[in-house]
Formats: sequence, C-alpha cells, structure tokens
Amino acid sequence: MSNPFSARRAAFRALHAEGCFALPNPWDAGSARRLEKLGFKALASTSAGAAWSMGKDDGQLTRDEVIDHLRALCAATDLPVNADFENGFSDTPEGVAENVALAIDAGVAGLSIEDWSGSTLYDLPTAVERLRAARRAIDASGEDVVLVGRAEGYLRGVRDLGQILERLKAYAEAGADCLYAPAVTDPEEIKAVVQAVAPKPVNVLLWGPEMTVASAAALGARRVSTGGALAAAAWKGFDAATKRLAEEGRL
Repeated sequence: MSNPFSARRAAFRALHAEGCFALPNPWDAGSARRLEKLGFKALASTSAGAAWSMGKDDGQLTRDEVIDHLRALCAATDLPVNADFENGFSDTPEGVAENVALAIDAGVAGLSIEDWSGSTLYDLPTAVERLRAARRAIDASGEDVVLVGRAEGYLRGVRDLGQILERLKAYAEAGADCLYAPAVTDPEEIKAVVQAVAPKPVNVLLWGPEMTVASAAALGARRVSTGGALAAAAWKGFDAATKRLAEEGRL
C-alpha cells in the first residue's frame, strides 16, 4: 500500500531547493482549507494558535494533543504540513526520537525542534544531541521529512547574534535540513544567518508589518512563516465583535 504522504514530502523538499515560498500557519482544519484555496504551496502548524483554539496558552498542549492536532491538519489538506513541534515534548534525546516518530506517523512533511526547554535554553551539547536524535528518527522511518533546527534565543530575550549563529551552524552539522531563528528581524542579521548556514535553507518569521515575504527573499530566506499571527488576527476580530455584542447588543 502506497504512502499517501510521500508525494507531499517530496514536494515540500523541492520547495526548499530554490526561490522563496510563504509558509502560513493555520490553527485548525478550517483555516488550513482556506489557505489551500488561496493557492499556498505548503502550510505549517502553530503551537500558539493550536493552544488558543483549545482554550490553553502556548506551551500548555500535551504531546498527544499536538499529535492529534497534526493528524487533523494533515487530513484536512492535500498540502505538505510542517509541524511546530516545540521542544519535541521531551528533554532527552531518546524521548525526542520517540515523539518525532509519532509526528511522522501523523503525516507531517517537516518538523522543527526548538532549543528551548520551556523555561531555559538547553546548553549547546544537549541541544545538538536532541537534533541528532530527531535526525536518526527521521532516517529510521525511511520518510523524506524535513528537519528544522530552531534557535530560540532572540524569541526568549537572549539577543546574542553570535550565539544564534553558533547554534544554527551546529544544528546544520547535526542534520537539520533547514535553520530557523524566530524574531531575528534586522536585515543584516538575517543575511548573517543565511550566510552562516549556506547552502542550507533558512526560515524567516514575519515579525511586524514592515517585514514582507519579498524583503525576506531578497535577504536570502527560502521560506517565510507567520507563526501565531494569523490566529492572533482571527481572535482579535472575534474579540472586537463579541465586545460589541456584549456592550451594545449588536454585531
């Protein structure tokens, strides 16, 4: 019996070979289908958006809740889905490998592993071992799943470009196919990230209205994601409408 996700995984891999593509982040089956209809070529989950949709804060979903969520997203669309897989839901390399195998079984075409434990950055040797474990799990599956190594420093308030570059280069050497440092927004710093891990592709997060897919592409990014921004925009509209309903009795 053929694997229904093989073609999606091959298509996702090919998207990273040249050019730059937008990678929007749906938070449920409905938003995934709407994005597919708009012509996007791939999608990525958002840990924040998924958590908000379940009445929780970012980082509060369990591994099993996330696996179920990924399975639902992959079933809802014919597009490749990249998983925001947080820290792999384990501090140990062995746990990361086990959980990555579950994500692959759910149908993802790619997944990211963060170097943030939920309270602190892992030391570099530990972070590298966790990426290597994820790589081994992917290789053992026989599936062509893209592994993304995430350096969380800027997003967590540790604004040290040297550390970001050191970590991303180490993650590339550990087997990451794509590298990602969310919240790096300065054009010169984005170029430094791209150059540090070349020729491997880099993901850039749209962070604020001044950034565009075109501007990120011009700096060398291969893919540009939205994180929780689309989910936040949807909830902002919901809040505005329900506030009017509560206060004025109308929409």
